[in-house]
Amino acid sequence: MQLLPAPVRRLAAWCAVVLLVSGVGYVGIRLCAEFRTAVTPVLLALLGTALLGPLYRRLVRARVPRSLAAGLTCVAVVAVVGGAVYIVVAALIDTGDEIVASLKDAAQGVADHFGAAGTSLDDLATNAKELLTKFGGTAASNVISGVSIVGESIAMAVLALLLVFFFLRDSHRAVDTLRAIVPGGSADTAEAMARRAFEAVEGFMRGTTLIALIDAVCITVGLLVLGVPGAVGLGALVFVGAYIPYLGAFLSGAVAVLVALADRGFVIALWALGVVLAVQVLEGHVLQPMIQSRTVQMHPALVMLAITGGASVAGVLGMLLAVPVTAAAFGVFGVLRDRYTGG
Repeated sequence: MQLLPAPVRRLAAWCAVVLLVSGVGYVGIRLCAEFRTAVTPVLLALLGTALLGPLYRRLVRARVPRSLAAGLTCVAVVAVVGGAVYIVVAALIDTGDEIVASLKDAAQGVADHFGAAGTSLDDLATNAKELLTKFGGTAASNVISGVSIVGESIAMAVLALLLVFFFLRDSHRAVDTLRAIVPGGSADTAEAMARRAFEAVEGFMRGTTLIALIDAVCITVGLLVLGVPGAVGLGALVFVGAYIPYLGAFLSGAVAVLVALADRGFVIALWALGVVLAVQVLEGHVLQPMIQSRTVQMHPALVMLAITGGASVAGVLGMLLAVPVTAAAFGVFGVLRDRYTGG
């Protein structure tokens, strides 16, 4: 090694560090994937704790016992989310037949205007029974797999809710527990890193909630102006879906357009689509970069890259967790830099 110039030795040392960190990160990701049924509820519970912390602390300051305050906070979340889901499902059930009829009319219109291409679409709708019979085995297998996934998701959601309760109730003991685990000489550094990381997660949840609220209000007002039924329920769906970047907005917007198509016709559906697209453009190009970059103290480009990378690693869950995990990592690195380099 002494035969090599000093710059080359420094480059080799940094390459070794990067490879080591990358390897450890890859192994960590693989382990999280293998134990996802345990890891996912913990991560979701941390996000929920960061979001619900202010409400819980307000109840505690009002002299409500900690266990009762944590329980009331969790009950409030279940009531809000459950109520939103009920409103949306009820609206979809009421307009379900109309949506199907509208889609059939749209297929017929395509057949009338585009000839052979449209006819193929109409034939596909007409021969759906034959297709289901032909691919019945595959469909049954997919249904069974889907039921398993739904059951696993419900179990993880229940576990995450229970963890939120315990995290909120015992949050005042977190620092003492961390100091008891970490060796004495590193306790201060570990506490600083944990605080900085959790502050980053809290910033992400505040920013996401603000974006979701703005999206829901704008789309709800637009649907009310257009006279679309169930506008409030659809707005609630938009609010919940906004916590899943890109995909949640797409699905909730598609539902709103379908309901408008079913009840008000093609022209109103186009207007509803315009409202949804305008709000999504506002979110993607203004709200998401500006608000998230401030609340998690990250550059907008880094926010978008983190979301894209998270999607490639873990799909929808990766999109949800990418920004807070990246922000927490930057917070930890910032503490280490300040303490060991004097920066």
